[in-house]
Amino acid sequence: MMIPSRSRTLKILFAGFAALFAFAAHSQTSLKVSAIPDENPTELQRKFAPLGKYLESKIGMPVEFTPVSDYAATVEGLAAKKIDMVWYGGFTFVQAYIKTNKTAIPIVQREEDEKFRSVFITQTGSDIKSLKDLKDKTFTFGAPSSTSGHLMPRSFLLKEGLDPDKTFKRVAFSGAHDATALQVAGGKVDAGALNISVYEKMIAEKKLDEKQVRVFYTTPPYFDYNWTVRGDLDPALIKKLTDAFLALDPKNPADAEILKLQRATRFIPSKAANYKGIEEAALSAGLLK
Repeated sequence: MMIPSRSRTLKILFAGFAALFAFAAHSQTSLKVSAIPDENPTELQRKFAPLGKYLESKIGMPVEFTPVSDYAATVEGLAAKKIDMVWYGGFTFVQAYIKTNKTAIPIVQREEDEKFRSVFITQTGSDIKSLKDLKDKTFTFGAPSSTSGHLMPRSFLLKEGLDPDKTFKRVAFSGAHDATALQVAGGKVDAGALNISVYEKMIAEKKLDEKQVRVFYTTPPYFDYNWTVRGDLDPALIKKLTDAFLALDPKNPADAEILKLQRATRFIPSKAANYKGIEEAALSAGLLK
C-alpha cells in the first residue's frame, strides 16, 4: 500500500479546503426579492410581507425584500445576480429576459395576467369620450418601462392612428399607476392610462372617487405580470418556489389573505413564450432596440 507523500497530502488538503470555501461562497443562504415600483414603496412592502413569510416557510431560508427606485434597477439587479426573484410587468420581463441572454425564467403569473387590461381615465366632467378626443390634450403614462401603464396603452393608441408624441399637447410620465390616477383626479393632466387592477383597488379603498374620475376606454386583453427568477438558481429551489406559489389555496384563510394582497385569484405556471406579443409591441412602438 502506497502512503502519499507529505507534499501530496498537503495538496489534497488545500484542494479540499478550496472546494469547501468555494461551495460556501456560492451556496444560497437567503432569497433576495424585488419588484418593479409600480406603486409606492410602502404599499409594495405591505403587500409582500405575508407572501415573504409564507415563502420562507416553504423554502427554508430567509426571504429579503429590497425596494428599488425604478424599473431598470430590477433588470440590472437580476442580470448582475444581486436579486434572485422579481415581480415583473410583461415589458420589464422582456427587458430582463434579453439582458440575461434569455436565461431568466418566469415561473408563475396570476390567473388574471392571462387577460390583463389597462384603462384610460379622465375627470368626470371632461369632454373626452374616446381615444380620438385625446388630440391636443395633456396626458400621462406611468413609468416608461411599465407594460400596463405605458407600453400597451401606447401600442393601442398607435393602432388608432394616435402617436402620443405628435398628437397630444403634452405627454408626461407619473412614475406609477397610483400617481397617474391622482394626477388625473387632481386636474394636473386631462387624461392618463394605468393598470386596471390598481384603478379598481383605489376605487374600492376610496383612495379615488368615481365622482372625480371615469374610465373612457379599456384596452383589449394581453399577458402581463409574472414572478421571474434567475436562471442559474438551484433547480431544486426554483421548484420549491414554483410549487409554493401554485399551492396557495383561496379556500385557506391564510392563503386567501396573501392572494388578496397580490390581487390574485390564484397563481398558474408561466413561460417566456407568453410574452412574445409584448416584445413585438415594444419593437413596434420603438421602445425596444
